Order: sequence, then structure tokens, then C-alpha cells
Amino acid sequence: MQRRHLLQLAAAPALAALGAPAVIAQPSLTRVRYTLDFRITGQIAPFLLAQGKGYFREEGLDVTIDVGSGSVASITRVASGAYDMGSGDISSLIEFNAANAGPPIVQAVYQYYNRAPFTIIGRKDKGITDWKSLQGKRIGAAAVEATKRAWPMAARRVGLKPDALQWITTDFNSRDNVVVRGDVDGATYFHDSALSLFQRMKMEELTVLSYADAGCSLYGNAVLASSSFMHGNPKAVAGFLRALNRGLQETLPNPAAAMVHVKQREPLLDEKVETERFKITAGYIVTPDSRGHGLGDVRKLLIEQQVDEVTEVFGLKVRPSADAIFNGSFLPARAERVVRT
Repeated sequence: MQRRHLLQLAAAPALAALGAPAVIAQPSLTRVRYTLDFRITGQIAPFLLAQGKGYFREEGLDVTIDVGSGSVASITRVASGAYDMGSGDISSLIEFNAANAGPPIVQAVYQYYNRAPFTIIGRKDKGITDWKSLQGKRIGAAAVEATKRAWPMAARRVGLKPDALQWITTDFNSRDNVVVRGDVDGATYFHDSALSLFQRMKMEELTVLSYADAGCSLYGNAVLASSSFMHGNPKAVAGFLRALNRGLQETLPNPAAAMVHVKQREPLLDEKVETERFKITAGYIVTPDSRGHGLGDVRKLLIEQQVDEVTEVFGLKVRPSADAIFNGSFLPARAERVVRT
């Protein structure tokens, strides 16, 4: 290999002397198809920063990032081979692996949200002031979405029954409208996705009830990879995570600068709004746990507890192992993942 490289270098002056352009072979890039679980917002600024600054390319990767339509769809996309990697909720991944016997088809390889940003946001004028006040309230939620499905886990911690709420089915796009109009008393949100509601109603008019504050130690969205891609392209998976981790480390102390890359992808977004959104996101990325073991990692005990709880609450017939859910072998070195802010 070294001899071939020297011959190429030696040939270059000769080709130049003959008037021919010198062509030196460049290593080809490995293609990585990545699916988000939702649309482009400031929540995923570190991904777009890593792409915009060429960090993926420096790792030898040609990365495409596409929008998604929910965690379940994202996991299915990766499992089918339509995408190599993607973003998806850990509880949804547990349910998926329980339904698909045998070695895991999809695993989490980098824990992005160290705590799930699940919240119920209610109107104070509708009587929602704390968890107990949710009893009997009309709460808007999509038919299938992670926050609603995780409600029984929060309910048991705050002393309510799973059927304490009256669920009103709505889609993501109309959720703000039904809250603002008062058609419902509140709605489920990812905390950082609720910024659109916060722009239409005053914060003092709303009560934000976070599952994490209720004591739910649930891991949220993670970077997922298909087993076939991990086995066939281990260097690509590790390189993707190094580039993402680098982007995250740059975004955390200066999210405003990272929004330039979000704006390039979605020109209609407001950089200031998306900066504020990521500041909420950061509160679920950087936690006491992630400060202890570094970004992207998990505590196996908490994964096991989440598997147990999801298995019980969702009535799963099979209990996946924690090792089948999270594969930490591709993580960057711990020194690179130490929280610097």
C-alpha cells in the first residue's frame, strides 16, 4: 500500500510535465442513510452542525438526514434496511424487540436524550396546577405517541390510576390549536416541542408537568443502528457517533451558533426560537447521570428497570434483555464524551 502511494506521488510530476492532470485516488465515502423521528428543528442541531462542518465527511461518511413520522416509524425504517441508522425512543425500541424474536434487529448505540422529555402541559384556568389535578381532565394526544403510551409509568409515581385522564385524540399539527382554543384542558408534548405553544400562550397561564420531575427515569430518543449495518460497517457506526458527539459538544455551550446549520436546512425556521428550543433539549441531554458517565452512555440498571416497566405496562409477552436494547461498543472514548459545560 505504501509503495503504491509512493508511485502515485512519483508519477504526478511526470504527468504534469506531459500536460496531463495529476489524479491521486481518494478513498470513497461510506454512505449512511439516517432517519429522524420527526421534522427538522433545533432539537437536532448537533446532527446538522456535524454535517454542515464536514465532521461526518472527515470520518469517511456521506450522511443523508431525512425527516421522520414518529419513533415507531423510525425503528421500522431502520429494521427494514430502508435506513442504516435513525432516531427513536427507547421504550418503543423495547416494544419492537419484544415483538421480534431472536437476535436484535435494531439497537441503540448512543443515548441522545438521557431522560425522556415527556410532559403534560395544562391550562391553569382549566384547573391544572399539579399532577393530582389531572384527575378527570381532557388531555389531547396523538393516537399513537410515546408520551401518551408512557403515561401509566408516570401515573403510578404520582398516585393516579392509568385511566385518570380522558384522552382526546388529536394530531401533532393541531395540538396547539386545541389547547389555545380550550377544546382540551391540556395536551401531551415533548417538552422541547412545546415551544410553539409557549409562543401563543403566556407561561404563567400554563402548568408544565414533566415525567422526569415525577421520578420517571426513562431514557428517551437514542441513535439507533440496524444490526446488519453494525456488523458490515462497524467503522462507519463508530465514525458517525464520533462526529455527532463532536457536534453535540460544540452545540451545548453555544446553541445560537449551531442554528446557522439548522437554518440552512430549513430556511423558514427562526434561529432565535430554535436556540431556545435546544436550551430545553439540553436539559434532558445533560443530567447528573450524563455528567457522571459521559454523553451518549447509559446506566445498565436503569435500562433494565425501563425494560421491566415497559414489559409490564405494555403487556409484552417477551422481556428483551438490556444488552439487546443498548450496544455501547461503538461509543467514542469517555474523555471525548465528558460534559464540558
